[in-house]
Amino acid sequence: MDHKTFRGGIHPSYNKELTARKAIEDISLPAEVVIPLAQHVGAPNDPIVKVGDRVEAGQKIGATDAFISAPVHSSVSGTVKAIEGRPNFTGKMVNSIVITVDSRQPGFIAAARDVSSLSAEQIREVAKEAGLVGLGGATFPTQVKLNPPRESKIDTVIINGCECEPYLTCDHRLMLERGEDLIAGLRLMMRAVGAEKGLLGVEANKMDAVESLSAMVAAQQDIEVVVLEVKYPEGAEKMLIDAVTGRRVPPGKLPSEVGVLVQNVQTAVALYDAASTGKPVIERVLTITGPGVKKPGNLRVKVGTPISHVIEQRGGMSPDTVRVVMGGPMTGFAQDDLSVPVVKSTSGILLLDSATVAAGEELQCVSCDRCLEVCPMFLMPNSIVKFARRGKWDLAEKYGAKDCFECGACAYVCPARIPHIAYVRKAKAELAAAAKSK
Repeated sequence: MDHKTFRGGIHPSYNKELTARKAIEDISLPAEVVIPLAQHVGAPNDPIVKVGDRVEAGQKIGATDAFISAPVHSSVSGTVKAIEGRPNFTGKMVNSIVITVDSRQPGFIAAARDVSSLSAEQIREVAKEAGLVGLGGATFPTQVKLNPPRESKIDTVIINGCECEPYLTCDHRLMLERGEDLIAGLRLMMRAVGAEKGLLGVEANKMDAVESLSAMVAAQQDIEVVVLEVKYPEGAEKMLIDAVTGRRVPPGKLPSEVGVLVQNVQTAVALYDAASTGKPVIERVLTITGPGVKKPGNLRVKVGTPISHVIEQRGGMSPDTVRVVMGGPMTGFAQDDLSVPVVKSTSGILLLDSATVAAGEELQCVSCDRCLEVCPMFLMPNSIVKFARRGKWDLAEKYGAKDCFECGACAYVCPARIPHIAYVRKAKAELAAAAKSK
């Protein structure tokens, strides 16, 4: 059976067997949580609490009037200990609210609500108040995505159930354990943008999820499951749209240009939770895995929990662990400081040993063109690197630095071990700084 896909891409070792069959578990709370005021694309929040304040789980503690933003909430009941700069997963210092966790937790008090009568505007307001962002890692505020330009008619909503990043299985487990809620979240999204069609794109290495979801939507004419080839980065927004619908989003344009909205599995589930119970984004499901962790699994973790606490809860790391990554191995960030907190976008904590970490120094490009062959965006990664090395940021932009979504396929196939994504990120930062100074 042929499965749908896109041109380019790679087939890394997926290593999902460590956790694919492990049900979602809860872990204990840490002594304190650190809630960064910026966990999204857009304007950072301002604190709306002060040191010494008592806060409850689910209480809004950071907000802004900016349109492109998302508020943050306390994930626990406790006392505000500090409001100060703390490191986040990128290594940057981010203004954060530090909360001492009470020993006794009443938890978030849910209020059952009927979602069937919510209007499009009410659904967007639900997403906004919940602080909902793209939980697959993009972190773009959901209420903004659910409010496309008037001239863009959205006819299709696609749920990204690919989870093509190696090792990660948290979305897979959500599709199996909360399939009905996922579909309900998809329907809310369809209503918000006026779409007639809903599609669930799932890779063929998750056939148990395909079968389960297909049975749930069998009698529904406007929702279907689409099985996709197992390939990285099948779940990237533009690649997924191409594979599922055959539509190609032009460079520099948004999916709304071709009538499509894409959202992650966990985002759809969280939207349903927010609409049906009022629950904001105060926790998420993530995968902790890799050869360096003693007890791999899929965990429900409070936002703000230090990753050191998550690792300790799974028996700690093995002595031969040489790298800890927030996210997946292709797009994640290596961590030097294990006090950094889990945030809304944390899909995984990956512990790697020396056998799984590529060794060796960066060499000169050998002009093999493998990076061109696998690039799903039809870019020239070798040229971007060449000009970024020379500090010629305008030429790096000309060859597509801004269009790169940092999937890492180029670096994966590079025999010279060139860290293409590091150069792309540097070019983007320099271009953004130049634009800001004008």
